[in-house]
Amino acid sequence: MIGIVDYHLNNLRSVQKAFEKVGVQSFISDDPAELQSAEKLVLPGVGAFGQAMENIRALGLQPLLLDHAASGRPLLGICLGMQLLFSKSYELGAYDGLGIMRGSVKQFPDTVKVPHMGWNQIEKVKQSPLLKDVVENSFVYFVHSYFVVPDDDVTLTQTEYGFRFTSIVQDQNVFGIQFHPEKSQTTGLQLLKNFAGL
Repeated sequence: MIGIVDYHLNNLRSVQKAFEKVGVQSFISDDPAELQSAEKLVLPGVGAFGQAMENIRALGLQPLLLDHAASGRPLLGICLGMQLLFSKSYELGAYDGLGIMRGSVKQFPDTVKVPHMGWNQIEKVKQSPLLKDVVENSFVYFVHSYFVVPDDDVTLTQTEYGFRFTSIVQDQNVFGIQFHPEKSQTTGLQLLKNFAGL
């Protein structure tokens, strides 16, 4: 069973509905004890990084997420959820993230339109079971003003937006997707189906 982590800044129901579409059961909870029973966890999110980390700590979810990642069970961050996996963000200040992956979250330069919104392509730079049956250069749906700069070699796909930025990451059992798979039609559903099958 997949647990969808509710830290009160999430786009939860649409993610759950996308899992339903690919025949996968999931539940939504903000209770660490309940989420502990999940084989896999999904950390979706919209909004500001600092507020998200404040909510995660206040709800007692940080130890749960760190323990889950350390246990080898699959964990997937979506959009803001992917950014929260990293060490630090410079969104409206400087904030510590979960630090499951090393790297920082930075704002797009003013040489491109911010936010980055709409359909754009993903280019595979590494193979992974998460990318099984995902067509090269597929279009997916983005809405974000910040992007991750990983310190380690964790990039699975990159996307061109004035420059190439990391759009999917994997560090062993931990995955992150910068775009919204639940809004990305066939490609997005395939990614969620692949994650559920890990």
